[in-house]
Amino acid sequence: MNEIQKPFRKRIHVRWSDLDPNGHVRHSVYYDFAAQLRTELFIERGIKVQDMAAAGFGPVLFEEKATFRRELHFGDELYMTAALQAVREDYGRFAFVHEIWRGETLCSTVEVFGAFIDLKARKLTLPPQSFIDKLSNLPRHADFKWLPLD
Repeated sequence: MNEIQKPFRKRIHVRWSDLDPNGHVRHSVYYDFAAQLRTELFIERGIKVQDMAAAGFGPVLFEEKATFRRELHFGDELYMTAALQAVREDYGRFAFVHEIWRGETLCSTVEVFGAFIDLKARKLTLPPQSFIDKLSNLPRHADFKWLPLD
């Protein structure tokens, strides 16, 4: 069983195109940051989108929630983390939490809840064991919990 690890952490950059007319980061950008970071985490752990597609499955999200605590500014030095917040024991459902930090200040969180879908049948499925082995080594958030089997 995986121990709680440090979250996956990467520097992010607010681009000019991420800003709305008021100079605020558009709300949808937070979700884009989170999706990019999860993809990078998966790739680093040997889970490639192309390999999932070749195996006939892929991730699908049911819910995304962003909480905005501090305004982000163009040119800020920001870091974003990603970690598993919860997962079902069969790895059929998952939740990730992402946090955007400016130094020691938590600026926002993005939480996602999802599952895996069979790309041909278009129904929920379980990932193959070879992927479960890799998913089981993803970093877990300090608040990690196991989801009950439905």
